[in-house]
Amino acid sequence: MPRLTEQEQQEIIRFIEADKPLPDKYRFLLFEEKREVELVWNGKTSEVCNIVLPFQVIEQVDEPRAEKPEDTAAQLSLFDERGRQLKGWTNKLIWGDNKLILSSLKNGPLREEIEAQGGLKLIYIDPPFDVGADFSMDIEIGGDTFTKKPNILEEIAYRDTWGKGADSFIAMIYERLVLMRDLLAEDGSIYVHCDWRVTAYIRMVLDEVFGKDNILNEIIWYFSQGGKGAKLFAKKHNTILFFGKSKQPLFNEKDVRLPFTPHKQDSSGKNYGGRMGVDDDGREYVEKWGTGKKKLYRYYLDEGKLPEDVWLDIQSIQSAAGERVAYPTQKPEALLERIIKASSKKGDLVADFFCGSGTTAAVAEKLGRKWIVSDLGKFAIHTTRKRMIGVQRSLKADGKDYRAFEILNLGKYERQHYIGVNPNLREEQQQKQIEEKEAAFLNLILRAYRAEKVENFACFNGKKAGRLVAVGPVNLPVTRLFVEEVILECRKKHITKVDILGFEFEMGLFPNVLDEARAKGIDIAPKYIPAEVFDKRAVEKNQVVFHDVAFIEVKPHVKKNSAAVELTDFSVFYSQDSIANAEAAIKNKGSRIVVEKGQIVKVSKDKDGIVNREVLTKNWTDWIDYWAVDFDFENKREIIRVKDEDSGEWEERWTGDFIFENEWQSFRTKKDRSLELKSVFHECTPGRRKIAVKVVDIFGNDTMTIVEVTV
Repeated sequence: MPRLTEQEQQEIIRFIEADKPLPDKYRFLLFEEKREVELVWNGKTSEVCNIVLPFQVIEQVDEPRAEKPEDTAAQLSLFDERGRQLKGWTNKLIWGDNKLILSSLKNGPLREEIEAQGGLKLIYIDPPFDVGADFSMDIEIGGDTFTKKPNILEEIAYRDTWGKGADSFIAMIYERLVLMRDLLAEDGSIYVHCDWRVTAYIRMVLDEVFGKDNILNEIIWYFSQGGKGAKLFAKKHNTILFFGKSKQPLFNEKDVRLPFTPHKQDSSGKNYGGRMGVDDDGREYVEKWGTGKKKLYRYYLDEGKLPEDVWLDIQSIQSAAGERVAYPTQKPEALLERIIKASSKKGDLVADFFCGSGTTAAVAEKLGRKWIVSDLGKFAIHTTRKRMIGVQRSLKADGKDYRAFEILNLGKYERQHYIGVNPNLREEQQQKQIEEKEAAFLNLILRAYRAEKVENFACFNGKKAGRLVAVGPVNLPVTRLFVEEVILECRKKHITKVDILGFEFEMGLFPNVLDEARAKGIDIAPKYIPAEVFDKRAVEKNQVVFHDVAFIEVKPHVKKNSAAVELTDFSVFYSQDSIANAEAAIKNKGSRIVVEKGQIVKVSKDKDGIVNREVLTKNWTDWIDYWAVDFDFENKREIIRVKDEDSGEWEERWTGDFIFENEWQSFRTKKDRSLELKSVFHECTPGRRKIAVKVVDIFGNDTMTIVEVTV
């Protein structure tokens, strides 16, 4: 330790006794390590998440390749009789917190599959940098547009990550980039897309995680549309930071070359692009003098040229563009095509852990790459699902190959708390703080639900009108594991009526788990907790409505050896804002669209202040964006891989659930807003079977029901 003066020693003691942080100068006086540049933020730690949670397959999507596959050994081994993929790598669309996803990919059984594919060769990410905007979605209802606010889980993610300033954003991206680096192949690379708000922060984090010598390019993506300035220069570009895991990652320069066009000649005949010529083989070229030693360089026009690090030739997506899916942060496919072609080869595995509208997955599939993409937003997962089905259909129509993909989530979550804990407290004090805040949260929810608190239960927190109440975690979906624990306690204590309150429910959770409970004599009613529970005035006025999950009604049709399904009703119970609030808030000649008790209503005032209400959801079908059918639901068991505590080996276990195999679907697109309400007739083997129907509403929430038929 460097020698300190007596005055400096006394000053340090005074700061410590006063429980105040030391001035920055002592970091360099007390410690010998001298870094030229170091990025420091509040709460910085070298520790990263290492939790391993099992991935559960919620849905498998594979557009059948042919009605009758050719009778060859290769075909029969790879595809079933419907032309659906049986084995080989299945692409992955994962819903959830990408920190937990990355940790589980790195440390869990899927790591072996990733390594068998050669590892992750390329990661592209476009992390949210527009605070609060990325989870708000514009939903088209007839000729009007309704802005869906983030759900409570998305709001919490923003508040805890981006809403607390630079420290929380840097901490978020740092931990995830460390996990991504560890998943990359040695010759892999990462492209991080950012704008003026966070470019400086992310560059310094990337320098620290990957090494400042491993930056390959700072790419400027210029776009001519938008970004007009008034009292400042127009913001017309984003930055893409390109780093390698090593100093020499894979780079396919021939695959991204652009046509080489020499400059026009002036009036004297001189060409500013260099001296043009034709070689002995008849190939046109341009010769230019290089700098330094004045070496003469020859560029052949048919070879093209490598793009520079300023990309002027790729425009942002226009409103009328065919690829547009009406997702606010969508990037053009041409941008991802250049990146994927440059840093991966056919058959390589690429990833995007902030996938948004699914552009990375769509382009990767078209270019013959394998992919893993994930997002925290449910609407993003649904948008990507529709987009990838469209890609499958297009490739099938063109006679090209494509892979099946599966939708996964994390079936068992570590219980974390939504309010956060002071990291400077000792462990026992932190635990006490967690318990206090968890108790306050439960009291808040029970008060809003008008339930009486109960004690001495493992799962139940309250009681209302003869029904026990179980409250799910605030920052995570209610999982199957949570519901199974509720059912177990019900059976032990002979409880028959239960309400489960949750901000979100795991995809694919219902209705099978409710049917299992009903078979055991237990009536479970799942209900959504609205964001209004955090509004004390709404709680005090008894204005908080806990709405039921959506309800589906279907009618099966059977003829000879085939079955079809008709969708006959769909009910939702959402609320966002209220008609009374809108009427009080809007000015004359203004309007606002609200959701109240399952109806989307446009509230407007004319120039005289007269209020008009127009219900935009005129039919139950207006709520449906997508629906799909699995004609033999119990055909494919859901298997997860977990580590045996004794042997330490990974072993396969059946969860008790089945995978929804998406065999037919109808959905709305930006171009075609129509929806078929009856499926095709599907050939079935004789006997009794369960048909599953999944409906996804216009907000991206999914609901499933099962009907039994005899063919």
